[in-house]
Amino acid sequence: MKNKKGIIPIFFACDDKYVKFTMVTLKSIMENASNDYNYKAYILNTDIKEETKKKFKSVKKDNFTVEYVDVNKYYESIESRLPVRDYYNKTTYFRFFIAEMFNEYDKAIYIDSDTIVLGDISKFYEHDLENNYVGACNEQAMLQSKVFGDYVEEVCGVKRDEFFNAGLLLINSKLFREDCVLDQFINLLGVYRFTVTQDEDYLNVICNNKVKWIHNSWNTEIYGTIPYKDNEINMIHYIMWGKPWHIADAPLAKYFWKYCKMTPSYGEILNILNNYTEEQVKKDMEASKKLEELALAETLREDSYLKLKEENKIAIHSIDRLRIMKKIRDYELTGRFSEDVEQDPPSREIKPGEVDYLKEKVSSKMKTKFAYFIARRFLNKIIREKQMIIKDIEGIENLKNLETGAILTCNHFNAFDSFAIQVAYEASITKGKERRKKRFYRVIREGNYTSFPGFYGFLMRNCYTLPLASNQKAMQQFMRSTNKLLQKGNLVLVYPEQSMWWNYKKPKPLQKGAFQFAVKADVPVVPCFITMKDSDIVGKDGFMVQEYTIHIGKPIKPNAIGNNQEKISYMMEENYRVWKEIYERIYQQKLVYSQQAM
Repeated sequence: MKNKKGIIPIFFACDDKYVKFTMVTLKSIMENASNDYNYKAYILNTDIKEETKKKFKSVKKDNFTVEYVDVNKYYESIESRLPVRDYYNKTTYFRFFIAEMFNEYDKAIYIDSDTIVLGDISKFYEHDLENNYVGACNEQAMLQSKVFGDYVEEVCGVKRDEFFNAGLLLINSKLFREDCVLDQFINLLGVYRFTVTQDEDYLNVICNNKVKWIHNSWNTEIYGTIPYKDNEINMIHYIMWGKPWHIADAPLAKYFWKYCKMTPSYGEILNILNNYTEEQVKKDMEASKKLEELALAETLREDSYLKLKEENKIAIHSIDRLRIMKKIRDYELTGRFSEDVEQDPPSREIKPGEVDYLKEKVSSKMKTKFAYFIARRFLNKIIREKQMIIKDIEGIENLKNLETGAILTCNHFNAFDSFAIQVAYEASITKGKERRKKRFYRVIREGNYTSFPGFYGFLMRNCYTLPLASNQKAMQQFMRSTNKLLQKGNLVLVYPEQSMWWNYKKPKPLQKGAFQFAVKADVPVVPCFITMKDSDIVGKDGFMVQEYTIHIGKPIKPNAIGNNQEKISYMMEENYRVWKEIYERIYQQKLVYSQQAM
């Protein structure tokens, strides 16, 4: 199906030395493509020289535009997320960038530069990908070689007849973006190093069972048996050692030379063939043999990818969580710090008198007592099962020495992070009588109180929670009750960032609410900040369970001088300064937001 602009985007990835072969492929595409479309050819690279670009200006056609795209800037924008540095030199990995770099396209073609296209490339593009990541053809090496077939089944976990060759792909760019395929790749790159077909292995693992199979005439590999007559072939792929510019009698070499003669590099490429020695050809063939030996060795490994995955020893991130992380990056980039990235359930307005904030009713007291009991059991369970790991609490004396009520502030990155602060609170209370005098409350959102179902909803409504309200009269009741609780010496946890961003390590800009409560009640703010570190336990979402260190700063008291707004501003700035200092000290990096870095 044509996109709305009638443009077919075609992507290549190469360097300055290989672009001459890219131009041969491109020329073959131009000569055989339908005139019913316009085509944009993008050559992804990091080092193509200006003189090289000028040299190939003659490779053109009226309905084709050619653009050289330097990926360095995009690479730098994601470099901090990449687990290895040699990624930078793997031009074939650039195909993972396409969907994110070119979000104007919902579908795109990627093609290798050791290919010749004899068919109309628009016919390939017109395939309906449905809900698949890619359209592709079977990899013949896996079908015709037992060693390679065993490798992909026993190491990659992909059936040999469902492993595709990545030399020609129809990419579902829209679904790549929605399902965070680049992030899936970065995750896999960090937990396992495929060494046989490398990028092709990663693509097949990620796209397994999400492939639109296209007739193999669209990727006719020069490997073993070629099952098609010349006039049936749509694309020739000169894989491994069968390069026409290395071997004069390579199968189907005549088609390569037909289009090579149409480019400015014909003489240069012919010279490569004429000077390519038998010794070099022998080395190429030996390299292919060594690749089989490597595949066999990988198959025999006790710690292969498939075995580690089946034993849950490597973290394979859930797509839902990757989507959340991507949304966080987008929100940070655009400065939307106070907005949640995860949708709360539909909410309703709290009515005046609906919430018994001070637990004055007998029924409220009974529900609260029971809710606290089951919440404590739940907390014990998630700690016992290592769903939450509290490694250390620093600055506990700053809670122990409090002589008044206080607002506790904390960075908000997990639905359970308030339990971590509760653990710190309980560690600061040494006697039961003291606990009864000084209770721990949480300020929660209106929707958390009115709309959460089941177990968590019961806790939200009854376990020492103080729900905010959009109704003015109900909010006045909240303010009076919170003020009274603080005056009585209780601790009230408030998230001044206003939003929860899952596993986000940086402190976000603060909102005024928590500090307004503190100034109104004339109580200090105790800045708490939780830092995280990967444990060695893989969670149900495929991410490593985090080990928490809870940092409790010194109380920040309202200034004795100045008006209320000045006091609020002072406490906000001081709270943020404390959080920033902890972040930079523990993570050993400056606090810089993406919007500042770009």
